[in-house]
Amino acid sequence: MQFPYDELAKKSLARYFAIVHNKKMAKFLIAKKVTAEFDSNDSSETLWKQHTHYTEEFLSLEREIDMGIDFNAVPLPEKSYLDLKIKIANKIFECCNFCSRRCSVNRLADRLGFCGCGKIMNVSSIFAHMGEEPELVPSGTVFTMGCTMRCRHCQNWTISQWKEAPMEYTPEELAREVENLRLEGCRNVNLVGGEPTPWLKHWLETFKHVGVNVPVVWNSNSYYSPETAQLLAGFADVYLLDFKYGPGDCAERISDAPDYWKVCTRNHLEAKKYGELIVRVLVLPSHLDCCTKPILQWIAENLGVETRVNVMFQYRPEWRAYEVPELHRRLNRAEMEKALQLAEQAGLKNLVT
Repeated sequence: MQFPYDELAKKSLARYFAIVHNKKMAKFLIAKKVTAEFDSNDSSETLWKQHTHYTEEFLSLEREIDMGIDFNAVPLPEKSYLDLKIKIANKIFECCNFCSRRCSVNRLADRLGFCGCGKIMNVSSIFAHMGEEPELVPSGTVFTMGCTMRCRHCQNWTISQWKEAPMEYTPEELAREVENLRLEGCRNVNLVGGEPTPWLKHWLETFKHVGVNVPVVWNSNSYYSPETAQLLAGFADVYLLDFKYGPGDCAERISDAPDYWKVCTRNHLEAKKYGELIVRVLVLPSHLDCCTKPILQWIAENLGVETRVNVMFQYRPEWRAYEVPELHRRLNRAEMEKALQLAEQAGLKNLVT
Protein backbone atom coordinates (compact mmCIF):
# COMPACT_ATOMS: atom_id res chain seq x y z
CA MET A 1 0.00 0.00 0.00
CA GLN A 2 1.44 3.38 -1.03
CA PHE A 3 0.61 6.70 0.60
CA PRO A 4 1.37 10.09 -1.03
CA TYR A 5 2.79 11.44 2.20
CA ASP A 6 5.48 13.78 0.90
CA GLU A 7 3.20 16.63 -0.24
CA LEU A 8 0.88 16.08 2.72
CA ALA A 9 3.86 16.22 5.08
CA LYS A 10 4.84 19.57 3.58
CA LYS A 11 1.28 20.81 4.07
CA SER A 12 0.86 19.59 7.66
CA LEU A 13 4.33 20.83 8.65
CA ALA A 14 4.42 23.98 6.54
CA ARG A 15 5.71 26.30 9.26
CA TYR A 16 8.42 23.82 10.25
CA PHE A 17 9.71 23.67 6.68
CA ALA A 18 9.68 27.47 6.51
CA ILE A 19 11.87 27.68 9.65
CA VAL A 20 14.24 25.05 8.24
CA HIS A 21 14.73 27.31 5.20
CA ASN A 22 14.92 30.49 7.34
CA LYS A 23 11.72 31.88 5.84
CA LYS A 24 10.06 32.02 9.27
CA MET A 25 11.38 32.28 12.80
CA ALA A 26 11.41 29.57 15.47
CA LYS A 27 8.95 30.13 18.29
CA PHE A 28 11.61 30.48 21.00
CA LEU A 29 13.14 33.42 19.12
CA ILE A 30 9.76 35.13 18.86
CA ALA A 31 9.12 34.41 22.56
CA LYS A 32 12.26 36.43 23.35
CA LYS A 33 10.72 39.45 21.61
CA VAL A 34 7.47 39.52 23.60
CA THR A 35 7.62 41.98 26.48
CA ALA A 36 6.49 40.40 29.76
CA GLU A 37 6.12 42.48 32.89
CA PHE A 38 6.36 40.37 36.02
CA ASP A 39 8.02 40.48 39.41
CA SER A 40 10.30 37.74 40.69
CA ASN A 41 8.33 37.76 43.95
CA ASP A 42 4.96 37.17 42.26
CA SER A 43 3.02 34.11 43.36
CA SER A 44 2.68 31.11 41.07
CA GLU A 45 -0.98 31.97 40.59
CA THR A 46 -0.11 35.49 39.46
CA LEU A 47 2.64 34.25 37.15
CA TRP A 48 0.28 31.77 35.49
CA LYS A 49 -2.32 34.50 34.90
CA GLN A 50 0.38 36.62 33.30
CA HIS A 51 1.48 33.65 31.22
CA THR A 52 -2.04 33.23 29.85
CA HIS A 53 -2.09 36.91 28.87
CA TYR A 54 1.35 36.87 27.26
CA THR A 55 0.57 33.69 25.36
CA GLU A 56 -2.01 35.74 23.47
CA GLU A 57 0.59 38.47 22.96
CA PHE A 58 2.98 35.86 21.60
CA LEU A 59 0.41 34.44 19.17
CA SER A 60 -0.34 37.94 17.90
CA LEU A 61 3.35 38.76 17.33
CA GLU A 62 3.96 35.37 15.72
CA ARG A 63 1.17 36.06 13.20
CA GLU A 64 2.62 39.49 12.40
CA ILE A 65 6.13 38.14 11.90
CA ASP A 66 4.86 35.24 9.81
CA MET A 67 3.03 37.77 7.62
CA GLY A 68 6.23 39.67 6.96
CA ILE A 69 7.03 42.35 9.52
CA ASP A 70 10.76 42.70 10.13
CA PHE A 71 11.74 40.37 12.97
CA ASN A 72 15.01 42.21 13.53
CA ALA A 73 13.16 45.50 13.93
CA VAL A 74 11.26 44.19 16.97
CA PRO A 75 13.33 45.20 20.03
CA LEU A 76 14.45 42.75 22.68
CA PRO A 77 12.68 43.61 25.95
CA GLU A 78 14.26 43.65 29.40
CA LYS A 79 11.98 40.76 30.41
CA SER A 80 10.39 38.46 27.87
CA TYR A 81 7.73 35.79 27.53
CA LEU A 82 10.57 33.23 27.51
CA ASP A 83 11.89 34.71 30.77
CA LEU A 84 8.43 34.32 32.28
CA LYS A 85 8.37 30.66 31.27
CA ILE A 86 11.78 30.17 32.88
CA LYS A 87 10.58 31.82 36.09
CA ILE A 88 7.51 29.56 36.26
CA ALA A 89 9.60 26.47 35.45
CA ASN A 90 11.98 27.32 38.29
CA LYS A 91 9.05 27.50 40.70
CA ILE A 92 7.82 24.10 39.49
CA PHE A 93 11.35 22.77 39.97
CA GLU A 94 11.05 23.25 43.72
CA CYS A 95 7.88 21.12 43.83
CA CYS A 96 8.16 19.13 40.64
CA ASN A 97 5.01 18.49 38.60
CA PHE A 98 6.38 18.56 35.06
CA CYS A 99 4.93 15.10 34.43
CA SER A 100 1.58 13.55 35.28
CA ARG A 101 2.93 11.77 38.36
CA ARG A 102 3.33 15.09 40.20
CA CYS A 103 5.99 13.74 42.58
CA SER A 104 6.33 17.22 44.16
CA VAL A 105 9.99 16.70 45.11
CA ASN A 106 12.30 19.67 45.53
CA ARG A 107 14.76 19.11 42.69
CA LEU A 108 16.57 22.32 43.57
CA ALA A 109 17.72 20.37 46.64
CA ASP A 110 18.65 17.51 44.27
CA ARG A 111 15.78 15.33 45.48
CA LEU A 112 14.80 12.63 42.98
CA GLY A 113 11.31 11.62 41.93
CA PHE A 114 10.10 8.75 39.75
CA CYS A 115 12.20 9.86 36.76
CA GLY A 116 15.46 10.00 38.71
CA CYS A 117 16.30 13.47 37.39
CA GLY A 118 17.98 15.94 39.74
CA LYS A 119 19.03 19.58 39.45
CA ILE A 120 21.81 19.34 36.82
CA MET A 121 21.06 18.49 33.18
CA ASN A 122 22.29 14.99 32.36
CA VAL A 123 22.79 14.05 28.72
CA SER A 124 23.44 10.66 27.15
CA SER A 125 24.44 11.73 23.63
CA ILE A 126 24.24 14.54 21.07
CA PHE A 127 24.43 13.78 17.35
CA ALA A 128 22.85 14.15 13.92
CA HIS A 129 20.24 11.37 13.77
CA MET A 130 19.47 9.87 10.36
CA GLY A 131 16.82 7.41 11.54
CA GLU A 132 13.95 9.77 12.30
CA GLU A 133 10.99 10.67 10.07
CA PRO A 134 12.25 11.71 6.60
CA GLU A 135 11.19 15.33 7.02
CA LEU A 136 13.30 15.60 10.18
CA VAL A 137 16.63 14.13 9.05
CA PRO A 138 19.33 15.01 9.65
CA SER A 139 17.85 15.66 13.10
CA GLY A 140 20.00 17.21 15.81
CA THR A 141 19.09 14.88 18.64
CA VAL A 142 19.91 15.46 22.29
CA PHE A 143 19.20 12.33 24.33
CA THR A 144 18.67 13.23 27.99
CA MET A 145 18.62 10.75 30.87
CA GLY A 146 15.61 9.51 32.83
CA CYS A 147 11.96 8.92 31.98
CA THR A 148 8.51 9.53 33.42
CA MET A 149 7.22 6.10 32.36
CA ARG A 150 8.51 2.59 32.94
CA CYS A 151 7.89 0.75 29.66
CA ARG A 152 8.96 -2.82 30.18
CA HIS A 153 9.89 -3.08 26.50
CA CYS A 154 11.89 0.19 26.42
CA GLN A 155 14.43 0.21 23.59
CA ASN A 156 16.38 3.05 25.21
CA TRP A 157 16.33 1.52 28.69
CA THR A 158 20.00 2.23 29.40
CA ILE A 159 19.16 5.92 29.04
CA SER A 160 15.71 5.95 30.63
CA GLN A 161 16.80 3.83 33.60
CA TRP A 162 20.16 5.49 34.23
CA LYS A 163 22.23 2.45 33.28
CA GLU A 164 24.96 4.50 31.60
CA ALA A 165 27.20 7.34 32.71
CA PRO A 166 25.73 10.72 31.70
CA MET A 167 27.42 13.97 30.75
CA GLU A 168 26.55 17.11 32.72
CA TYR A 169 25.75 20.35 30.90
CA THR A 170 25.02 23.93 31.89
CA PRO A 171 22.42 25.79 29.79
CA GLU A 172 25.19 27.86 28.19
CA GLU A 173 27.18 24.76 27.23
CA LEU A 174 24.13 23.02 25.82
CA ALA A 175 23.17 26.14 23.85
CA ARG A 176 26.53 25.96 22.05
CA GLU A 177 25.84 22.31 21.21
CA VAL A 178 22.42 23.24 19.81
CA GLU A 179 23.92 25.99 17.66
CA ASN A 180 26.63 23.64 16.38
CA LEU A 181 24.04 21.03 15.35
CA ARG A 182 22.24 23.63 13.26
CA LEU A 183 25.41 25.06 11.77
CA GLU A 184 26.56 21.55 10.84
CA GLY A 185 23.42 21.04 8.74
CA CYS A 186 20.78 19.59 11.05
CA ARG A 187 17.25 20.63 10.16
CA ASN A 188 16.13 20.88 13.78
CA VAL A 189 17.05 20.25 17.39
CA ASN A 190 15.24 17.17 18.67
CA LEU A 191 14.68 17.07 22.45
CA VAL A 192 14.40 13.39 23.33
CA GLY A 193 15.55 10.73 25.78
CA GLY A 194 14.63 8.95 27.91
CA GLU A 195 12.14 11.76 28.10
CA PRO A 196 12.63 15.55 27.80
CA THR A 197 9.79 16.47 30.20
CA PRO A 198 11.78 16.41 33.48
CA TRP A 199 14.35 18.72 31.91
CA LEU A 200 11.94 21.40 30.64
CA LYS A 201 13.36 24.04 32.97
CA HIS A 202 16.84 23.37 31.64
CA TRP A 203 15.64 23.40 28.03
CA LEU A 204 13.95 26.78 28.44
CA GLU A 205 17.12 28.15 30.05
CA THR A 206 19.23 26.66 27.26
CA PHE A 207 17.26 28.37 24.50
CA LYS A 208 17.61 31.68 26.31
CA HIS A 209 21.22 31.45 25.06
CA VAL A 210 20.58 30.05 21.55
CA GLY A 211 20.96 32.63 18.80
CA VAL A 212 20.43 30.60 15.62
CA ASN A 213 17.09 30.00 13.93
CA VAL A 214 16.33 26.30 14.47
CA PRO A 215 13.00 24.48 14.86
CA VAL A 216 12.47 22.88 18.27
CA VAL A 217 11.12 19.32 18.09
CA TRP A 218 9.55 18.14 21.36
CA ASN A 219 9.98 14.33 21.16
CA SER A 220 7.93 12.99 24.07
CA ASN A 221 5.98 10.05 25.44
CA SER A 222 3.07 12.52 25.92
CA TYR A 223 2.79 11.78 29.65
CA TYR A 224 3.22 15.34 30.86
CA SER A 225 1.21 17.71 33.01
CA PRO A 226 -1.08 20.57 31.94
CA GLU A 227 1.53 22.97 33.31
CA THR A 228 4.16 21.54 30.98
CA ALA A 229 1.73 21.78 28.07
CA GLN A 230 1.26 25.49 28.80
CA LEU A 231 5.01 26.11 29.00
CA LEU A 232 5.52 24.33 25.67
CA ALA A 233 3.11 26.73 23.95
CA GLY A 234 5.28 29.31 22.23
CA PHE A 235 8.39 27.16 22.60
CA ALA A 236 7.95 23.88 20.68
CA ASP A 237 7.64 24.20 16.91
CA VAL A 238 6.94 20.52 16.24
CA TYR A 239 5.39 18.13 18.74
CA LEU A 240 6.70 14.64 17.95
CA LEU A 241 4.41 12.75 20.32
CA ASP A 242 4.05 9.08 21.10
CA PHE A 243 0.56 7.65 21.29
CA LYS A 244 1.40 4.38 22.99
CA TYR A 245 -1.80 2.81 24.33
CA GLY A 246 -5.56 2.65 23.98
CA PRO A 247 -8.14 3.51 26.66
CA GLY A 248 -7.88 0.20 28.56
CA ASP A 249 -5.37 -0.87 31.21
CA CYS A 250 -2.45 -1.59 28.86
CA ALA A 251 -0.56 1.60 29.75
CA GLU A 252 -0.64 0.90 33.46
CA ARG A 253 0.10 -2.82 33.07
CA ILE A 254 3.03 -2.43 30.65
CA SER A 255 4.39 1.06 31.37
CA ASP A 256 3.23 1.92 34.90
CA ALA A 257 1.37 4.92 33.46
CA PRO A 258 -2.08 5.43 35.05
CA ASP A 259 -4.57 7.61 33.14
CA TYR A 260 -2.37 7.52 30.04
CA TRP A 261 -5.25 7.79 27.56
CA LYS A 262 -6.71 10.83 29.30
CA VAL A 263 -3.33 12.55 29.60
CA CYS A 264 -2.18 11.64 26.10
CA THR A 265 -5.34 12.76 24.30
CA ARG A 266 -5.34 16.06 26.20
CA ASN A 267 -1.73 16.77 25.27
CA HIS A 268 -2.24 15.93 21.61
CA LEU A 269 -5.11 18.40 21.46
CA GLU A 270 -2.96 21.07 23.13
CA ALA A 271 -0.14 20.36 20.69
CA LYS A 272 -2.47 20.87 17.73
CA LYS A 273 -3.50 24.27 19.15
CA TYR A 274 0.02 25.64 19.53
CA GLY A 275 2.29 23.92 17.02
CA GLU A 276 2.62 21.33 14.28
CA LEU A 277 2.28 17.66 15.06
CA ILE A 278 3.75 14.29 14.17
CA VAL A 279 2.19 11.33 15.99
CA ARG A 280 4.10 8.11 16.53
CA VAL A 281 2.10 4.92 17.00
CA LEU A 282 4.30 1.94 17.92
CA VAL A 283 2.34 -1.18 16.99
CA LEU A 284 2.72 -3.86 19.67
CA PRO A 285 2.13 -7.60 19.17
CA SER A 286 -1.44 -8.61 20.06
CA HIS A 287 -2.41 -4.98 20.78
CA LEU A 288 -4.09 -4.02 17.52
CA ASP A 289 -7.67 -4.16 18.79
CA CYS A 290 -7.09 -2.71 22.26
CA CYS A 291 -4.55 -0.02 21.30
CA THR A 292 -3.76 0.53 17.60
CA LYS A 293 -7.38 0.66 16.40
CA PRO A 294 -8.76 3.15 18.98
CA ILE A 295 -5.62 5.31 18.69
CA LEU A 296 -5.88 5.65 14.90
CA GLN A 297 -9.63 6.32 15.08
CA TRP A 298 -9.14 8.98 17.76
CA ILE A 299 -6.43 10.72 15.73
CA ALA A 300 -8.63 10.85 12.64
CA GLU A 301 -11.68 12.11 14.54
CA ASN A 302 -9.94 14.63 16.79
CA LEU A 303 -6.74 15.76 15.05
CA GLY A 304 -7.82 15.33 11.43
CA VAL A 305 -7.15 12.80 8.72
CA GLU A 306 -4.23 14.83 7.33
CA THR A 307 -2.31 14.66 10.60
CA ARG A 308 1.19 13.26 10.06
CA VAL A 309 1.17 9.77 11.61
CA ASN A 310 4.10 7.37 11.81
CA VAL A 311 2.78 3.81 12.13
CA MET A 312 5.86 2.11 13.53
CA PHE A 313 6.71 -1.57 13.08
CA GLN A 314 10.09 -1.39 14.86
CA TYR A 315 9.02 -3.24 18.00
CA ARG A 316 11.48 -5.77 19.34
CA PRO A 317 11.62 -7.38 22.81
CA GLU A 318 13.99 -5.37 25.02
CA TRP A 319 14.79 -4.88 28.69
CA ARG A 320 11.94 -6.45 30.75
CA ALA A 321 9.62 -7.36 27.88
CA TYR A 322 9.79 -10.98 29.07
CA GLU A 323 7.50 -9.95 31.96
CA VAL A 324 4.64 -9.32 29.50
CA PRO A 325 3.65 -12.59 27.77
CA GLU A 326 2.43 -11.12 24.48
CA LEU A 327 5.56 -8.97 24.09
CA HIS A 328 8.01 -11.87 23.83
CA ARG A 329 8.03 -11.69 20.03
CA ARG A 330 8.23 -9.25 17.13
CA LEU A 331 5.26 -8.33 14.97
CA ASN A 332 4.23 -10.76 12.27
CA ARG A 333 3.33 -9.82 8.69
CA ALA A 334 -0.40 -10.18 9.32
CA GLU A 335 -0.25 -7.65 12.19
CA MET A 336 1.63 -5.14 10.06
CA GLU A 337 -0.91 -5.46 7.25
CA LYS A 338 -3.81 -5.15 9.68
CA ALA A 339 -2.34 -1.97 11.19
CA LEU A 340 -2.20 -0.37 7.74
CA GLN A 341 -5.77 -1.51 7.07
CA LEU A 342 -6.88 0.09 10.34
CA ALA A 343 -5.20 3.36 9.32
CA GLU A 344 -6.95 3.23 5.95
CA GLN A 345 -10.32 2.46 7.59
CA ALA A 346 -9.84 5.42 9.93
CA GLY A 347 -9.32 7.63 6.86
CA LEU A 348 -5.78 8.71 7.71
CA LYS A 349 -4.01 10.06 4.64
CA ASN A 350 -0.64 11.35 5.82
CA LEU A 351 1.23 8.22 6.88
CA VAL A 352 4.86 7.24 7.15
CA THR A 353 5.79 3.64 7.99
